Amino acid sequence: MEQKLFGMWDTTIAVADLGLKPYINLNPVIVPKSAGRHRQRFHRAMYTNIVERLINKLKVTGHKGKKHRVSSGHNTSKSIYLYNLVIKTFKIIEQETKKNPVEVFIRAIENAAPREEITSIEYGGAKYPQAVETAPERRVDMALRQMTQGAYSKSFNSKKGIVHCLADEIIKAYNNDQTSQAIAKKLELERQASSSR
Repeated sequence: MEQKLFGMWDTTIAVADLGLKPYINLNPVIVPKSAGRHRQRFHRAMYTNIVERLINKLKVTGHKGKKHRVSSGHNTSKSIYLYNLVIKTFKIIEQETKKNPVEVFIRAIENAAPREEITSIEYGGAKYPQAVETAPERRVDMALRQMTQGAYSKSFNSKKGIVHCLADEIIKAYNNDQTSQAIAKKLELERQASSSR
């Protein structure tokens, strides 16, 4: 019998972006929770299911800008709470798009992953911005981080719950909508990179 994610959704999806293909793990699992069993080099990319990475990113969404702190005090949680949150989010995505929510999520990551960013190089005592290509694993990490941070920032001090905000963020990224924080950040990074080339 074929394993389905959460017992509901098929994960035999072809990743269209060839650069991201080795870094998006869609191995069939029922429960996306490895509990760090496969800790090795590149374990996130090769052994951790992409939906599990979303759940882990929802726990702590990452630093916001240069400030070394998490973006919200609401980011600590039990895994089972976030597990149920992702199931509810995927059900909303399925209702709104009439498509497999895992496929919508993968396409959203492909659309939101920035291809270029800027770094600063020092030359003769002066710092200059330099455009660089983004590593594929970092592209996936940045897309997940921007999606989760965008969802949390929209649900904070709002009547709209995190489930609906996360579903909106994923659907907007899937549709390449610039009101999605992930897409807006990607376009901003690529614009900066093209101007400093």
